[in-house]
Amino acid sequence: MSIEVKNISKFYGKQKALDNVSFSIKPGEIAGLLGPNGAGKSTMMKIITCFIPPTSGEVSVYGFNIFDHSIQIREKIGYLPENNPLYLDMYVKEYLEFIGNIHKIKSVSSRLKEIIDLTGLGVEQKKKIGTLSKGFRQRVGLAQALIHNPEVLILDEPTSGLDPNQIIEIRNLIKEIGKQKTIIFSTHILQEVEAICTRAIIIDKGKIVADDSTQHLNTIFTPKNIISVEFDKPINKEKLLTIIGVTNIIHQQDFSFVLEAEANHDVRPLIFNFAVENNVAVLSMKKEESGLENVFQQLTNKQV
Repeated sequence: MSIEVKNISKFYGKQKALDNVSFSIKPGEIAGLLGPNGAGKSTMMKIITCFIPPTSGEVSVYGFNIFDHSIQIREKIGYLPENNPLYLDMYVKEYLEFIGNIHKIKSVSSRLKEIIDLTGLGVEQKKKIGTLSKGFRQRVGLAQALIHNPEVLILDEPTSGLDPNQIIEIRNLIKEIGKQKTIIFSTHILQEVEAICTRAIIIDKGKIVADDSTQHLNTIFTPKNIISVEFDKPINKEKLLTIIGVTNIIHQQDFSFVLEAEANHDVRPLIFNFAVENNVAVLSMKKEESGLENVFQQLTNKQV
């Protein structure tokens, strides 16, 4: 295994941030560490990277223990923390060369060219980091995490605060890097896990509540059957609930409704019949795909 986490607990004073957490990551796997804000994701990553010690438990990276071989572990890990600390007054290429020299990389100049090409920083390499957009700053953060060619990459909320275009760019970059690295990807954004990861480790209140492939997680939980429908005239809510299979009205705005129906029961034909019988037209109707969002809500009892 690339990473073995065994019975990790972490206390900050009397507050328990992690509660007997155990999991393992295989080489070449992209695992999403998913959970609400404050669930313990960042604490887990800081322990794996030897940034903070656990209160109890063990972590090993490629056989090296965090207590006895922290230097060897740091050599094997590339880490992009959530706040992405950068020297804003340094130029991109200058900063990456500085990081490369810290890692005592031989032939730093050739490695710089490789990593700049990989992360798409070529056009920005002569600019000061402080002048870059947040998307390019994230690319610089990824570049510094990759400069020493680590076997494990740990990314803590790498798309936080980015606009949709920047998110897609960073997402594609991580997927490309993931072909050759073991990656732990921490986020509370469900779409990121579904788009990037093959496995989701869901953590809530310091405990792991699920650990499986994203595909399997979507099948083992009963999906909610949600229908969005818009009529051309007002509809009495009580009448809608008389449609066979409709169990709840989740939301209403003007003539639009979000309905919950019994699982595995397609109520759309019945809604059309209802509209005809009540002399109204259906302007639009859509069955919502809940996917991992539904799994997350059922396991954490929180709204996304």
